[in-house]
Amino acid sequence: MKKILSILIVSCFVVAGVFAETIPITVYALKGPSGVGMVKLFETAPQVSGYTISVEALAQADLMAAKFLSGEAQVGILPPNVAAKIASSGKGIAMAAVIGQGMLKLISADPAVTRIEDLKGKTVEVAGQGATPDYVFRRILRFYKIDPDKDIQLGYALAYPEMAQSLIAGKISLALLPEPFATMALAGNKSLKIVGDIQAEWVKAGGSDNYPMTVLVISRDLAQKHPAAVKAIYESVQNSILWVIAHPAEAGALVEQYNLGIKAPVAAAAIPKSSYVFIPALQARPSLESLFRAFLEYAPQSIGGKLPADSFYLDIGSLGN
Repeated sequence: MKKILSILIVSCFVVAGVFAETIPITVYALKGPSGVGMVKLFETAPQVSGYTISVEALAQADLMAAKFLSGEAQVGILPPNVAAKIASSGKGIAMAAVIGQGMLKLISADPAVTRIEDLKGKTVEVAGQGATPDYVFRRILRFYKIDPDKDIQLGYALAYPEMAQSLIAGKISLALLPEPFATMALAGNKSLKIVGDIQAEWVKAGGSDNYPMTVLVISRDLAQKHPAAVKAIYESVQNSILWVIAHPAEAGALVEQYNLGIKAPVAAAAIPKSSYVFIPALQARPSLESLFRAFLEYAPQSIGGKLPADSFYLDIGSLGN
């Protein structure tokens, strides 16, 4: 009996030691459109021996940025310029993949505005001052000889949902909105029209391919010390995005279930128009640098004053096992 008891006690210590050595990793997503592509991870987090991987959604990108700056976050998603700026500050983070591209729509309730050239003298509400939509739109306006600081009034006071509701209610007549809020506005007011194709206009204005809006960011320290976990997370994000694209209705239900800030019908309707992608860092570099040059034109410090170094682009295939 004593022998059995001793064996049980030793076994308990061994099991406790195994659990004590399990390394916790949190994958941070964002509520709203940026997090939709990762929704499958909330249902099934990556499973890797020796690691406990969990998924958490934050309300805003600035909260995510603060976690990366403090070192609390090691895996998450960010706007490209924010990721570049954090990397330029000396934090060892790298961009692993682009997971969301341009999904902006210029929506008009003004019958006089049917093309970009008609915007002179108008007021346009823009989603995100100092963010990707702002500088993409400014580049396009300048291409059409419209000075964004003199020939047009750009408004930044409204959050995305408020912009959509204001368009529906007729309180504003022009807005640059991302999905799914563009779909929400168009469904709520049938008189609203889409003006041009912002993604095509970006290319016409000198942009390279579509412009990235969301990137997967990973700590270099985590990638070097725990490559197996990082590879599993990377593959899980990729698989989630592919699943979301293929199953918009089911994905929409999960988006509402996990409180990502969008109702299931809106998410399901918007997913096919939302340009969720998974483009590895090295392959995405040209389109990222094209976007970063637009930031350098208007606000160099928003990306750290220069194009990111080679080390910013993480090659998952080069990691060990």
